[in-house]
Amino acid sequence: MSFIWFLIIGGIIGWLAGLILGKDIPGGIIGNIIAGIVGAWIGGMLLGSWGPKVSDFYLVPSIIGAVVLVFIVSLILKAMRKAA
Repeated sequence: MSFIWFLIIGGIIGWLAGLILGKDIPGGIIGNIIAGIVGAWIGGMLLGSWGPKVSDFYLVPSIIGAVVLVFIVSLILKAMRKAA
């Protein structure tokens, strides 16, 4: 059951990051889950563990890390579209 919560919270964090930046995450729901989980890892590495914790995610660093990830991915995709 904790794995399901892990996926749900990861998806919500990825979705929030896309909303904050106003960008769509490629891959839909799967992209949101991946962005949330990877963003949480990035946020944890950069900012440490602080703030409220839900299903092994510290929310504040996770959301900040996901926003950074979505921003970087959107820049890369934008550059690839211009190059093509």
